[in-house]
Amino acid sequence: MLTKHSPMLAIGISMMLIAGCHTHPERAPAAPIALPDNNVQGTVMGDERTSLEAAADGAGNGANATPTAPGTAPRIALAPNAPDSYVVKKGDTLWDIARTFLRDPWYWPEIWHVNPQVQNPHLIYPGDILHLVYVEGANGPQPRIVLERGDSVHVSPKLRSEPRDAPIQTIPFQTVAAFMSKPTLLSDDQIGSAGYLLDSKDSHQAISEGNTIYARGLGAASPGMRYTVIHIGDAMRDPDDNSVLGYNGIYTGSGRVTRAGDPTSLVMTDSARESVTGDKVMPSNVDVALDFLPSPPRNVIDGRIIAVADGVNTIGQYQVVAINRGSRDGLAPGNVLAVFHAGSLIPDNAKKGPLNSSHKMFSEKVRLPDERNGTFMVFKTYDRLSYGLIMEAKDIIQVMDRIGNP
Repeated sequence: MLTKHSPMLAIGISMMLIAGCHTHPERAPAAPIALPDNNVQGTVMGDERTSLEAAADGAGNGANATPTAPGTAPRIALAPNAPDSYVVKKGDTLWDIARTFLRDPWYWPEIWHVNPQVQNPHLIYPGDILHLVYVEGANGPQPRIVLERGDSVHVSPKLRSEPRDAPIQTIPFQTVAAFMSKPTLLSDDQIGSAGYLLDSKDSHQAISEGNTIYARGLGAASPGMRYTVIHIGDAMRDPDDNSVLGYNGIYTGSGRVTRAGDPTSLVMTDSARESVTGDKVMPSNVDVALDFLPSPPRNVIDGRIIAVADGVNTIGQYQVVAINRGSRDGLAPGNVLAVFHAGSLIPDNAKKGPLNSSHKMFSEKVRLPDERNGTFMVFKTYDRLSYGLIMEAKDIIQVMDRIGNP
């Protein structure tokens, strides 16, 4: 067992009391870890597993699995076999790290300690060590996660000479970047603010790779900037009132600005299918901040999945979906929602005995309860629509499945 020492980290974050998300503690330590001489102690998880692998396998030594004494249970339930400490690795995400320590990862802000003595305390880097400690509270010992910068810790004789890696993101950056650079779901806001394809050099009927195109509405475009051409497809409708929330976007190609102005000149560098006059021309850069923390929504949410990127039928982990709730409903990036599959409507024949066809026709219909089949996290909100990732898929998830508070 390796023991690390670092200054006691100051508490700097308030507990968030979120209605609608209830966590029933499953376990707590036999006693809080003592912190003499302002030191934090814990077991360093020195293996090569990422946080995702550790969460799936059950990390740690199980030292915190002792049943809780009456009246001393922490309000936040820890994950089974949560480690005493964890070394952050390249490829980790904040969601997976939270899942390593917590049964309900969206409670991460409630146990995260901010140390004002550490530069950018909210940022977590590969090599940093996260310690699980306990502090006395009104209801007994409460779990907290404190950070020890990896630059001050030597777990081997090697010296850290390479530059620090980028901080970890909350969700997989590559997935969001691929979606935002070639969007397949478009809100009305995105479409309204996008530029459009005006014409092509020599007025080609079928615009393809290598052709020069002219676009308007690109604003301060400058030579070298890259844009994506999107054809507008079928409407995405709100199942509540059938109003149009957005449209399916069909990627047709990419272009690079060769001359600024109005119109702007671009050369097509990639062509997936024919581009036509009126297609939308959108920046290829990712305009989504990914430094948010997982959290429950502040309002009661009851909505539906209305579309999935790439038009697949069965939705799995880390797929982008659109829901019919947005900022006007109180949603914000980082909010976590549960996904529910609607219960079937079945006839209640149990009390009728042997039935003929006429009896079956008049049997009472009963709706079975909705069953939770996944977890969803918002990363981009508009007024009436939000994009997010399916973080966990316990069963088949489909368009029109319900989303609600976890």
